[in-house]
Amino acid sequence: MTTKTYLKNLLFITLAAATFSSCKSTELVYINVLKPAPVTIPSYVKSPGVLNRTTITAQHKAVDVVDKIFSLEGAQLDKEGAQSSVSGLAGELLKNNRFSEVKELGELDLTTTAPGLFSAPLSWETVDKICREHHVDALFSLELFDTDSKISYAAAPVSLKTPVGNVSGLEHRASMLTSVKTGWRIYDPASRNILDEFPLSRDITFSGRGINPAAAAGALINRKEAVKEVGAQAGQHYAMRIIPYRTRVTRDYYVKGTDNFRTARRKAQTGNWDGAAELWKKETTNPSNTVAGRACYNMAIICEINGELDLAIKWSQKAYEEYNNRLALKYINLLKNRQAGNELLKQQQVE
Repeated sequence: MTTKTYLKNLLFITLAAATFSSCKSTELVYINVLKPAPVTIPSYVKSPGVLNRTTITAQHKAVDVVDKIFSLEGAQLDKEGAQSSVSGLAGELLKNNRFSEVKELGELDLTTTAPGLFSAPLSWETVDKICREHHVDALFSLELFDTDSKISYAAAPVSLKTPVGNVSGLEHRASMLTSVKTGWRIYDPASRNILDEFPLSRDITFSGRGINPAAAAGALINRKEAVKEVGAQAGQHYAMRIIPYRTRVTRDYYVKGTDNFRTARRKAQTGNWDGAAELWKKETTNPSNTVAGRACYNMAIICEINGELDLAIKWSQKAYEEYNNRLALKYINLLKNRQAGNELLKQQQVE
């Protein structure tokens, strides 16, 4: 391809992209919305307990011990990591005004029969007994805490300083990838429902160096504190599943149709959405069905921005039903989903 041909093709591509961009009739607006938490805790739950159900039963412990030997785990690593995870969750729940108190219950002689996996749920008789004896009305249970490590070695030539000068040698490097897996259940004895069952996992990497493989591996001994920290973070993160959260969503709005749309676009770009809405409202009675439909749709957008979902649905219904605006039909469903989410938010935001 000659330089001249290349430049002509490049110009064509650039013009085609510019033409496509200039013909686009909509732009995106970003809206911050409050969404319901993944898990809804009933309003009558005021004093939950947090317990640790990760101790291995005696008949399964032999298998777990073998696994720990081959995965290079310390005897107390999982135990202390699980304790940190329970404390992390309890501490985070205490920060939530949703509860009057949160009790950290510890292990309570509970065990698991499936190392590295979720055990069968606790019986409701056991749940009732724990709640009655400890005066709690729901249980957050850590039912899985497992660490699995894989170590790899490598050797690289280095120059070693000695009393007689520098000599060539090998430096041994050890890398360990540790996977920390946690799993939680929430038991609601009043409704006899398991409100949530959720696994979390995170990988952390450690490295060490030494003059031989043993010395390199010895540099990895400080990983226990890191695993405990990851366990605490896992508990804190799990608490977020009962807390509503903010997220940013996108919406299309029309920027072309009449001079008023073009002016409204500039107003919107400067954040003057009320000014843009005044111009869009004028066009809702435009004799052109296309223009009127776009204006009604944009009015729905500004209503959502202002938190008026009922009015937003009415405007979008008008845009579709009277003017056959296709974007409006999809938007109606989005708005109705937000309405349903808001009803769930009311249940979750208990004072």
